[in-house]
Amino acid sequence: MPFKSLVFLLLPFILHACAESAQKDQTVKKGDQPKHHQHHANSSNQANQEMHRHEVAELIKRFESKERDEYQQPEKVLNYIGELEGKKVMDIGAGSGYFSVKLAAKGAQVIAADVNQEFLDHIEKRIEDEKLDVIECRKIPYDSPALDAGEVDLVLIVNTYHHIEDRIAYFKKVKDGLNKNGELVVIDFFKKELPMGPSVDHKISREIVVQELQAAGFEIEEVLLDLLPYQYLIKAT
Repeated sequence: MPFKSLVFLLLPFILHACAESAQKDQTVKKGDQPKHHQHHANSSNQANQEMHRHEVAELIKRFESKERDEYQQPEKVLNYIGELEGKKVMDIGAGSGYFSVKLAAKGAQVIAADVNQEFLDHIEKRIEDEKLDVIECRKIPYDSPALDAGEVDLVLIVNTYHHIEDRIAYFKKVKDGLNKNGELVVIDFFKKELPMGPSVDHKISREIVVQELQAAGFEIEEVLLDLLPYQYLIKAT
């Protein structure tokens, strides 16, 4: 049989083999993602799904409860942060406005930031009812704090870190949004069984937070384990 005819007959088999090989290569590349990155992304997705199982009104009631005051101890947090008069602060994951309102009462100009419009609608009503004109609501995407370069003096993120997926990329943007003397304060739950907060597998340990913030370009100034009963506090610049 002529060589050209043989090649023509074999060509479909060659193309099929190449396609199978390429498909295997793609599968390997997808599997090559770091296991810890996959785990954290899955954990964030699960935490978000768990929170969204609840009605916003129910969450607001929980966020503004006396029980929250008892474990959150906001005055301790605000005293730790220090002087806020005239400072511009972004409260990421503002939720019901729990900390946004308290920051404003201390003299800060506050950006109450959240991905959920229902939470922001609730805060807008609080702004109107309580005449809190120093608070601005900002709807942000899941992958960015939507800050201009050097826009704020402080970013506060409470009980929200574990909801963020690609955290190193996200906090690089947070870093860019801080001015040259700006600070980031992260407060989240210890990674263990507690009477409140998400389940253990949704929590992020303080060691991981420190590693990720450093990878995002932050310097860790302080890690406090005894300021609050159920949460650690990390300050970074």
